[in-house]
Amino acid sequence: MNSLSRRRFLATTSAVAAGATFAGPAFLRAKNLNDRMNVAAIAVGGRGAANVNKVSAQPNVDITAICDVAPAALGAAAKKYPKARKTTDYRKLFDNPNEFDAVTVSTPEHNHAMATMLALKHKKHVYCEKPLTHDIWEARQIRVEAERAGVATQMGIQIHAWANYRRVVELIRSNAIGKVTEAHVWTSRAWGFQSEADSKKNKDLIYVTEKPSKADPIPEGFDWDCWLGPATARPYSSVYFPGPRWYRWWDFGNGTMSDLGSHMNDLSFWALDLKYPKTIESSAPLPPQPDIAPASMQAKYTFDARGDQPPVSLTWYQGMCKPPQVLDKTVPDWGSGTLFIGSEGMLLSDYGRHVLLPKEKYADFKGPVPFIPRIKDQNHQAEWVQACASGNRTSANFNYSGLLTEMNHLGNVAFRVGKKLEWDPVNLRATNAPEADKYINPPRRKGWELI
Repeated sequence: MNSLSRRRFLATTSAVAAGATFAGPAFLRAKNLNDRMNVAAIAVGGRGAANVNKVSAQPNVDITAICDVAPAALGAAAKKYPKARKTTDYRKLFDNPNEFDAVTVSTPEHNHAMATMLALKHKKHVYCEKPLTHDIWEARQIRVEAERAGVATQMGIQIHAWANYRRVVELIRSNAIGKVTEAHVWTSRAWGFQSEADSKKNKDLIYVTEKPSKADPIPEGFDWDCWLGPATARPYSSVYFPGPRWYRWWDFGNGTMSDLGSHMNDLSFWALDLKYPKTIESSAPLPPQPDIAPASMQAKYTFDARGDQPPVSLTWYQGMCKPPQVLDKTVPDWGSGTLFIGSEGMLLSDYGRHVLLPKEKYADFKGPVPFIPRIKDQNHQAEWVQACASGNRTSANFNYSGLLTEMNHLGNVAFRVGKKLEWDPVNLRATNAPEADKYINPPRRKGWELI
């Protein structure tokens, strides 16, 4: 299997299942909450600014190094953290690894794995934005390296820390609606390949259908080469950056599936204790495009029985695609949501609310005593900082979130291949579709190889 022996993989997954703490060496300074923890922030604009601000707001945390390819973002962060070393190339941060104990990674997703792997190789704690990686092979390598490093890890799926998600998990796992055999997850977001009229509804997108061949002037001070990272070299174009325009291009992102799927599929993945799908199939109103992810799509995953829980299917819908229960008004369309269908009833949830259905059946239902720890202030970043000091695992550590990332990416792979995939998780192959290999483990640019 790709740079990963079967023995190493099985040993790693067994170790993850066995314990709730990491066993690696203590890092340099933050041995407990009374010591200072030095943090390097990779990408400090937009989502990165939000992450570093929340991390730096925790007790005894210092930001000692910052990195961003955009001069405006780097300059703003430098004013806030004037003692921090600055660079536009995150690889150069690790020329002086003793400057920091932990790293936040908030780049576009095609750079997530490279930045994260460098941190793990240097035994640094890592908080990485979702999705954890750009492809399936990267997710597996990061999972394994994180266990080897023995550090605190967290993927940035902030709603995972919210009380509503935790209560839904408790209800599903205590069989409040009986044995669950179906889950349906949907979002109305439609950022990707679609009609020009639909695309113009979003001011952040420029309507194009293929890679531009004409170069735009590179903004002054912008490090385009480092922004590209492991992606195939090409001229700078404003259709990729600034803003979230990169998000829908296969070379840099994976569209709505890997982005919002990280948040929304998290709930059913967690509640139903899912790991590796058995089969994956996908469809969309428009055919696959070589360069751009779809705006509307659906993907169905099937899973074998888990313990006393029956086989289950999880179906994802985005854009114009909706679950049949929404289309026939069996359940309300909240714009986005997760619907669990059990032998005794249904549970409908979004980020901040849930309802058991039919309502009259559950009018007097109390539910189990809470058994999943709640996170103070629902602060996902604070959970990670505390784990760096305590040695406890976070709830969205890289083993868990790596599995979630693998699953999400498989939906896109099935869509791009155009056939139902039969998945071999040990060897990272669709046994019936060798043509999927190029999407499972795509090439990386020289100088930006992962391992």
